Amino acid sequence: MSSQPPQLTNDARAAALEKAAEARRVRAELKQSLKTGSISFPELLIRADGDETVAKTKVLAVLESLPGVGKVKARRTMESIGIAQNRRLRGLGEKQRKELLVAFG
Repeated sequence: MSSQPPQLTNDARAAALEKAAEARRVRAELKQSLKTGSISFPELLIRADGDETVAKTKVLAVLESLPGVGKVKARRTMESIGIAQNRRLRGLGEKQRKELLVAFG
């Protein structure tokens, strides 16, 4: 038994590609906004509660986008709090969110 992806019509495939491209664009803008300081980390967590695209953004990518936080600091902080490297914002527990806000808020 092979697990093939569902067969999409050309229109459905085009719509899916468009939706994916839009999500990537929104996440790229979000990370840029964090870098420039036009949105804060606490504001981003609030947005993640209501915005599907933001909620699906990886925590590591968000932390690495914060000013003064690089790959090493982001990974070390996540490790010390007990957050998996592939965790998305939606998957954060209340305690993890609080600890991230203490570290980066």
